[in-house]
Amino acid sequence: MSVKAVLFDLDGTLLNTIDDLANAVNYALNKEGYPTHDVEKFKYFVGNGTDLMIKRALPEDKKDMAYVEKLKPIYVQYYDAHSDVFTRPYDGILELLKELKEKGIKLAVVSNKIDCMTQLVIEQYFPNTFDFVSGQKDGYAVKPDPALALLATEKLGVKPSDCLFVGDTGVDAATGKNAGIFTVGVLWGFRDEAELLENGANAIISKPSELHKYL
Repeated sequence: MSVKAVLFDLDGTLLNTIDDLANAVNYALNKEGYPTHDVEKFKYFVGNGTDLMIKRALPEDKKDMAYVEKLKPIYVQYYDAHSDVFTRPYDGILELLKELKEKGIKLAVVSNKIDCMTQLVIEQYFPNTFDFVSGQKDGYAVKPDPALALLATEKLGVKPSDCLFVGDTGVDAATGKNAGIFTVGVLWGFRDEAELLENGANAIISKPSELHKYL
């Protein structure tokens, strides 16, 4: 397989963001008088975009868009100011990205995080690294819809069959499958191997350096 580009998920794949995400949602919940959650629960709240993350965190009798829309600006404001308190790249990610660039492989980020926040953290932690970066934005469905992944391949000037899609959740595995991209599930993120395989991951790796087997 001759790989010309690698598309990465963001949260749980490139960056361990779970503490900062949890703190921001919990801040919004607390501000509105709702119960908060342990950080571990957020590993299953995240993955399908900001709206669904907030909806999953809300009490059972408040799980509709009216309550999501009320909490969302509180969450966004807090996260924007506190997105780097605990967030860090996973061990081996910086080295992997450097090696991929040295090989001439194009790099992209395709995330369900709000686009402005995606751009913010990528610029902060991986400046001048990626050739295309996109989060959730108007006009494009969230993953596992393949729209943003296919936009990435178009912007990079490559075919889906010449790419890898790398992510940590079933949403990512399904996105790659839907886009016709060979998908590598990672075990250092928020979900387990069974979920990745059930949703169509073609391969599983436990550390970033193992990606070289599929280039």
